[in-house]
Parts: sequence; C-alpha cells; structure tokens
Amino acid sequence: MKTTRLGIILVVSVFLAACSDSTPPPPPPPENTLADKVSVDSLPLKESFSILLAGTLVGKLEVEHNAGITLVDFEFRNNGRGPSIKEKLKRAENGLPSSWTIEGSTAFGNKVDEHFILTGSQASWKDTTGSSSTTLAEPQMYVSQEASPYAIWVYAQALLADDDHSMPVLPGGTLRMDSMQQLSLKGEAAEISATVYAMSGLGLNPTYFLLDDNSALLAIISPSFALIREGFEAEDERLRALATEFSAQRFELIQKNVAHNFDGPIRIKNVRIFDPATQQLGEPVSVIVSGNKIEKITPVDSPALAGETVIDGAGGSLVAGMYEMHGHVSQNGGLLNIAAGVTSVRDMGNNNEVLSGLIDKMKSGRLAGPRITRSGFIEGKSPYSSNNGIVASTEEEALAAVRQYAGGEYYQIKIYNSMNPQWVPAMIAEAHALGLKVAGHVPAFSNADAMIAAGYDELTHINQVMLGWVLDEGEDTRTLLRLTALRRLPALEMDDPKIAATINAMVEKNVSIDPTLAIHEALLRSRNGAVSPGSVDFIEHMPVGIQRSAKTAWADIATPEDDKAYWQAFDKIIETVKLMRDKGIMLLPGTDLGGSFYYHRELELYQLIGMTPAEILKWATYDMAAYLGQEDMLGSIEAGKYADFFLIPGDPTKDLKAIKTISMVVKDGTVYFPSEIYPEFGIRPFVTAPSVQQLEVKEVL
Repeated sequence: MKTTRLGIILVVSVFLAACSDSTPPPPPPPENTLADKVSVDSLPLKESFSILLAGTLVGKLEVEHNAGITLVDFEFRNNGRGPSIKEKLKRAENGLPSSWTIEGSTAFGNKVDEHFILTGSQASWKDTTGSSSTTLAEPQMYVSQEASPYAIWVYAQALLADDDHSMPVLPGGTLRMDSMQQLSLKGEAAEISATVYAMSGLGLNPTYFLLDDNSALLAIISPSFALIREGFEAEDERLRALATEFSAQRFELIQKNVAHNFDGPIRIKNVRIFDPATQQLGEPVSVIVSGNKIEKITPVDSPALAGETVIDGAGGSLVAGMYEMHGHVSQNGGLLNIAAGVTSVRDMGNNNEVLSGLIDKMKSGRLAGPRITRSGFIEGKSPYSSNNGIVASTEEEALAAVRQYAGGEYYQIKIYNSMNPQWVPAMIAEAHALGLKVAGHVPAFSNADAMIAAGYDELTHINQVMLGWVLDEGEDTRTLLRLTALRRLPALEMDDPKIAATINAMVEKNVSIDPTLAIHEALLRSRNGAVSPGSVDFIEHMPVGIQRSAKTAWADIATPEDDKAYWQAFDKIIETVKLMRDKGIMLLPGTDLGGSFYYHRELELYQLIGMTPAEILKWATYDMAAYLGQEDMLGSIEAGKYADFFLIPGDPTKDLKAIKTISMVVKDGTVYFPSEIYPEFGIRPFVTAPSVQQLEVKEVL
C-alpha cells in the first residue's frame, strides 16, 4: 500500500482534488485573463494524453468527439494497480452536461457505474453513494464522483463561459476557476501558447491545469503526476515544478495567515501536562516557551513577565506532539498534520527530489509541516513497479541505491514489492554496515519468514505478514492480490504453527511492525453508500467531495460472501496484532493515509487490542521519539526540549477521542490554532481557539 491523500485514496484523485472557496487569492492574473466565451469548434475529433508519474509513462487518456458526444477511455497502472474508466458524455447547448455515463473500476477494484441525466429541469444521478434527483430552478452543472481527469475540461468550459467563472454545482458546493499564468510550451511538432488555471471548490486543494488558445485541454499537473497532451511530454518536469510552486505559494499565504510567532516568551497558562513516564495528567501548571524550546514549567499562579504572550489553557490537557510513522509527505498534508497534533512524520518513500525541496521550504519557515525522518525507497524494476525513490534493475543497482541513501540524511531503507528477494540479504548487510535500518514490504514470491531471516528490522503493513499464511506458492503480490487475498484471512486459526513460527521469529530477532490499521479498516470495511467507520467522527465537517468519497467502497465487494469475508478479515487482523503485542513485539502507529484525521483513527483502533488511552498517548509520543533516537529533544513536555505539543479541552487519558478536538498546536515554537487553519481547506472547525493576551512590555502581573 502507498497513498498520500486525505479521504480519497485513488491515485487519480491527485488530478481532481479541489479546495474550498476560502482559498487565498492566486497571484495576479496575466493581462489576457479568462475568456468571455468559449469556442469548441476547433477541438480535434480525437485527443490523446500521456499519464506520467515523476517522468515515467504509466497510462493513457484517449478522447473522441463525435456528433455532440464525447467518449473518454482512461487507464493507468502504478504499483500494480490503477483505475480503468470509460465515459460517454453529452453536453447541452449551454455547455453543461446533459447526460454522463461513467463505468469501470477504481484503483483498488471497486466497480464504477455512475450515471447523470438531465431531462428538462429534472436532474437525476446515481453513483457509489446512492441515487438522488432534484428539480433545477436554473441551469446547474453536475460534478462527477468517479470521472477521469478529463472532467476538468468539462467543468472548465462551463466556468469560462460564466461571467464570474464561479458557479454552484450538483450535488453540492461551488466551483471556481482562476487564471494563474500564461506560458509557451514546446511540442514535438510546434510551440504553442497556453494559460494555467486553478480550479477549486469541492475538495481540499486546487487542481492546476492548462488550456491552449482554443480552450482545449493541454495538461493537468501536480508535483508528482501529470496528464499531458501527446507530443508535449518533454515539458513534464517543467510543468510539475510549476505546480509545486503554485501550491507552495498557496500554502505560503496560508502560513502567513495562521502561523503565530509572538515577540517575547509565550506562557501557556493553566494546563495539565501528560507525563509519559506516569501515563497521567499532572496538576495545573504553566509552560513557558522561549524561541523554539520549552524554557521552564512553573506553578499555575506564578506571575507573568512583562512582554509575555499569555495563552489561557483553561485547565485543558497539554500533550507532546505525536509521531505519524507511515507517511508519504506532501505540501498538501503538512499543515493539516500540524492541526491534528502530528508534529513529526516518518516518510516511508517519496519522490526524493520533491521531498528534498519540500523539507527545505519547511526548514526555512516558508511552509508549515512536521519534522520529517526520511526512508530511502528502493524498488525492483518490473511491470508492476512503484515509480518512487530508486528503481533498481540489478543487484548491483540495488546495492548502489543503499549506498546512495547512507550518510545521515536517511534513517533507513525501505524495500518494496518488486524487489528480487534474492538480492535482499546483500542489501540488508550493506545497509547495516552503513548504519541504516531496514524496513519494507515482503517482496513478491517470498514471505515474511524469509525477510525476518534475512535481517529486516521492521515489517511494513500487517497484510504483508499475514499473506504468507494464506497465499499459495507462485501467487503474485505485486498486483491487487496483496489486498484482495485478505478475504482469505477469516479461515486462519490463531494456533496454526506457521503463525506461531512467524511471530516467534519476530520476537527472537527483535523485528518491529508498522501495521497501518486504519488503511486496512478502510479497505476491508468501507461500503458503497455508508460512511466508512474511520471517517464517522469528522466527515460532516468536510467539503462535499470528501463526504462523497467517504461513502465509497475501496474493494470490489460483489457478493454477500465477499462482504462477510472482508468484514471478518479485519477482525482477524486485530486478533493478530493483539497477539503480537502480547508477545512483546514493537508496534508502530502509522496510517499510509496522509495522517491528520486518519492518524487519530489509527490510534483509536489500538484500543481494540487492549491498549488504554494513556498507553496509546505515551506510545504515539515518547516511545516513537525513542524508537527514532529523538527522545532527548522530543516526545515529552520538559524544559530544554523542543516546543512541540498540542492543547485539548478534554482528558485524553480517559477518552482518546479528545485528541480529535485540538484547540492549539505549537510546533518548533510557532503557535497554530486549528480553528484558523481548517476554514482555509473548507473544513468546519471542531473547537474554538483559546484566548490570547499579549502583555505590554511595561506591564508586570
């Protein structure tokens, strides 16, 4: 598994993400701004686009326009999976969709059968969340749930023809389109001019895309993915860099609005500190922050000093910043993790160049984000490769990748699905000799027992361990089988000798595991039309697009037997993780879902294996700091340590759900109030901010 986006796990959603109407203003538009009227007469009858991931071709999108009908064929594959979508779209004279049929499957296999029809003023639609209809008082555009990225062009035509380039849409929300920049692109046959636009309205972040002078789609761009018209693939790197910069500008503006760096010391008054040593909240105190460190902890009634900023904790709980141990860091997720009290993330594989640039922006203060511990991603070359990090074709290349990651910037290497298992022992020996830890998936055609024997320090995802107990020899886990085979788990008996052998080997070799329970719950227990269990506590606060996604299954659950098997598979996972904990195996809290709200759910799920809220808090803070060797400066609230902590009104040692109502986060001495952050993403806040008083320099209390 590898995902990076909140709420919508399909990789295609990178293209279709959108933000709220509270998006900060874009850079000034060029002189030739949005067109008043769109002409589509010059559109070619056929259009072809390449799907690129970090420069690697992973799929195609083909479009055919014929007699007022648009046909779309979209497919890509990365990491052994991807969506397959076919569409038939008819637009009315006003440019809005009058009928739209979308069929196929999502990246994880859920069947797509979406229909929209407009008859007169009556609009009706069916998607994976259910069916609905409405009578329109005026023309309104339907926004699809599962369409291909070409839907961006459909929406753009309607918005370009609208006077203010903004309109309410079905089934809810508002779309807006802003002109960002004009530029020229060099193709194989010619150089053409284009305009970059940002579309926002239904999700959390804008979608950046390019139209040529005829308003035809030229590209849809993000920092890692790009959809580009055939013949212009050479512009991929430049366009992805442009998307990165536009995104950075957006988050830089948000950072200026929500990051508070007060002059003089900060006093967080009247708070109860969670002590990981005792797993209890202490008596009310005040915490003094100077710069990026905790200066001292004083009695709650100690006098304030001149020039202090006093933040009233109102008797709430102060907890050290938490560790997300399975992240794939992006610009989009940095601030949302901060708002969720996640101030440290272990990145488990990324585009190395993109992540390096992001870390530089965070260190400079340009962008907000957690402290990042890096893993060096190494994949084997195959038709199913995940195009991240370094992809090796030979054992020599794999060893060279290990050496490239050594030298202090990386904590460990992470081995992935397509790696030749015969190369792994040498890779581990090289990594350990160079001071690197080793974690990873179980390479295809091997099992966890072999990786433990080879010297893994840590196994990634609980399914990677359990598949070795249910797969037949020769079955290929580079495909969706590594997920769909989980329906076999209910047949396992926990006293099976092969289960005991694996777990005992983990104990003997001191191998830890990053189970990622939340993503397994989403995979196994999400159902079409019902809110996913992991989203229940926050989904009503989200934009409409995220709410729709939370009511969509991941897997193809075609029969009642599938429904039962997938549901019970999660019970078997919980049973296995509990057994591991009882045996003393080190567990690590990570989501592979982007952290943030899903990190809260990840922690909550460990109550199912018998952990108390207080144990979980200690584990997510101090224990993870110690696991990464960072406990001297992080993991607890003590004088001299970094000022990384969060404030909640309730008592999380009694009810862990209290961490879902964070009122303030301090990261590296900078103060954030989630109630200010969330509206920037179209999210309704969960709790108000504490009161803040800045004392005059001459004043002494």
